[in-house]
Amino acid sequence: MIRDLFEEDMRDVRLAPGAMLLSGFARRFEAPCVTALRRVVAVAPFRHMVTPGGHRMSIAMTNCGAVGWVTDRTGYRYDSHDPQTGRRWPAMPDVFADLAAQAAARAGFDGFAPDACLINRYEPGARLSLHQDKNERDFSAPIVSVSLGLPAVFLLGGLRRADTPRRVPLAHGDVVVWGGPARLRYHGVLPLEAGHHLLMGGHRINLTFRRAA
Repeated sequence: MIRDLFEEDMRDVRLAPGAMLLSGFARRFEAPCVTALRRVVAVAPFRHMVTPGGHRMSIAMTNCGAVGWVTDRTGYRYDSHDPQTGRRWPAMPDVFADLAAQAAARAGFDGFAPDACLINRYEPGARLSLHQDKNERDFSAPIVSVSLGLPAVFLLGGLRRADTPRRVPLAHGDVVVWGGPARLRYHGVLPLEAGHHLLMGGHRINLTFRRAA
């Protein structure tokens, strides 16, 4: 019965050419994903990184995979090692890679094999300003973004920063995939509202899968 209820809640919504919302898609992976997330964070804890301009990011971040995204006063980049510990980032859990590949295929991007997973932790008030994901070497692979925990409002803009973004409400288990003509669209997240989630408490966790190297 639980599986049937999940399937009834799942639907695909085309947000733009190359961009798709997969409602509830990640809930079938929920338990192993949460377990894997806790193992990653135990090795590479969340931290608030600093932008090249000296701004402390409101979201706390960590990474897993062959490379991780980092920012500091020297710039934005991918690095194979965690600058906080000097060790390699934790390997990407199999359940993460499977979830990303299946979501990408559902959205029309077969063969997606991410080598980086950015893990963002949002607390109430945390936000992500409109930006493009363009530190990757190859833009042919999509971005797969998984929402866990508190609901949020995702902003999907156009190819220019000035384009008015579409507001997309996201709930626990929702996945947004964008690639092809949508790959370089600006996107962001509105400030998170306070609340409580049974698994994530007062946080929203975002897993963002990319092919970076």
